[in-house]
Order: sequence, then structure tokens, then C-alpha cells
Amino acid sequence: MKIPQHSIIWKLLLAVILLGTAAATWGAVAKIDYVWRWQRVPQYFVYQSEEVEKIAFDGQVETLTPKGELTKVLTISATGEEQVLEVETHTLNVSLGEDLFEGDIIGSTFEWRPGPLLTGLWTTIWISATASVFALIIGLFTGLARVSNNYTLNGLAAVYIECIRGTPLLVQIFIAYFFLGTVFDLSRNVCGIGALALFAGAYTAEIVRAGIQAIPKGQMEAARSLGLSLPQAMIDIILPQAFKKILPPLSGQYISLIKDSSLVSVIAITDLTKSGREIITSTFATFEVWLVVAAMYLVITSVLSQLVYHLERRLAISD
Repeated sequence: MKIPQHSIIWKLLLAVILLGTAAATWGAVAKIDYVWRWQRVPQYFVYQSEEVEKIAFDGQVETLTPKGELTKVLTISATGEEQVLEVETHTLNVSLGEDLFEGDIIGSTFEWRPGPLLTGLWTTIWISATASVFALIIGLFTGLARVSNNYTLNGLAAVYIECIRGTPLLVQIFIAYFFLGTVFDLSRNVCGIGALALFAGAYTAEIVRAGIQAIPKGQMEAARSLGLSLPQAMIDIILPQAFKKILPPLSGQYISLIKDSSLVSVIAITDLTKSGREIITSTFATFEVWLVVAAMYLVITSVLSQLVYHLERRLAISD
């Protein structure tokens, strides 16, 4: 199939714009008097931790048994107490028959461990995922209350939504931590997740309300005429149709929640953002760390966007 000429032109224009933007950014960065330290970044993803092995008593080295890159060291005290340690051969600090005192270093072992960036990324993911689940539950019930004919439920839902949407998330996190957390003795993780869930839940509620109201009223009337109760009609008929309509804005809200989760760092939760700040404090590699942190957030949100896109396509095909 031949590609229309105008399509090629627009693609070339897009490429020129992107290359021009990249060149302009590179030129601006080159003018900054800054020493880039990209070589220091990988260690904040994974690093090799050294564990120093020490003798626990006064004793003597009884045997040294090589095991590949490791050496098994058997030490015996004057009372017959034994201690067996395995250390890296090249770090071995004792010899056969040597007398040792409690606390003397025998050698070291090395182990790969996740660095602060990976640890912070995991914290961001699980906090966002937990808050999203609670937000979906809160938003679903609040959205149903907003379309309810019960004046009390409708009024309470409206007040909650207006209060949450009318105040900044940062302020809500502070209130949750310093007020509610102090009164009810809640941990910072609970306060952070709760604040995020309530914030996203308010927006989810309005999305759910709009989705339900987008379904023609005849659908509910037809379901009731077939003998379905109101809850059955809502669960079996209305909500499945509404879900397909609200999936794009709903996914956008929860993708935004991942980015909003960076605010929990202000209450000392070591998420990806706080991990980045701590690294910068010790290394002064400001630009490198923030660019890497931004790229990590971008990867997460891009993956979720693609998953939602494929889910939308599957739902469209099923129709």
C-alpha cells in the first residue's frame, strides 16, 4: 500500500522538530558550567554490599577449606566452642593455626542489593497500587451515592467531593499526617495512602457519576421491567456499559496518581522522589539524578498507558 505524500511530509516534519528540540537542549546544557557524573548513577540502582565477618570469641583458626571463590574458616575457642564462616578468598585475613581475639576480622562476603532508586521505585509502586484500589472502591460507592435519590447519601457525597477537589493534595497529606495521624496514632504510610486514596476517590466518583448518567435511562427502565432489582440492574446492566465509557478518564486519573504519590515524600516516606533527594544531598549530582527519576516515572506511566490502550482495544473488539 502506497503511503500518501502528505503523510510522509508530516512525519519528516515531526522528526525535524524532535531533532531540533534535542539539539537546542543539548546546546543549552553544554553552556552550563556543570561536571556531569553519569558514572555514579548505576550504583544507586544496584550495588555490591560488603559484609565483614568477625570471630565471636577468643580462639584459633583450626581449618581453611577452599570452596571455589569462597573459603570456609573453622575457628575453635579454648573451651571447644566452634564457629564456621565462609568468606571471599581474596579477602581472607587469617592463616591456619593463627590465634585470634574476639572481634578480629576473618574476611568479607559480598552481595548484590537493590540501591535507593530501586527501593524508592518499589515504594512508589506499592503505595500507588494500594491507594488506587482504595480510591476505586471509594469512588465507586461515592459515584453511586451521587446518582442516588437518597438526599442524605447524595449530600454527603457532594460535600466530600467538593472538599477534596477544592483543596490541594499537599495540604490534605499534611492534615492526614499531622492531625489524623497524631489523633488516631497512624503510621506515615497509612496517612500517605489514605490521603492519596481520598484524593483520587473524589475524582473517581465524578467519573463514575458521569459514566452512569451517560447510559440512556431506558436501559434502567428496561432492566426493571424484566424484574431486576435496582442493585441487580446497576451491577449487571448499567455499570458494565459505564465502565467502557469511563475507562480512558479513569486510567488517566490513576496514572496521575502515580505522579501525585511523589508528594508523600514530604512526610518522610522514602519513595522514588525522596530517594532522589537523599542521593542528591550526598552526591550533588542534581541534574543526573532528577533526569533519571523523571525517566523512571515516565517508564511506569508509559507502560500503564499502553496496557490501558490494549484493554480499550479488546473491549472495543468485544462489542
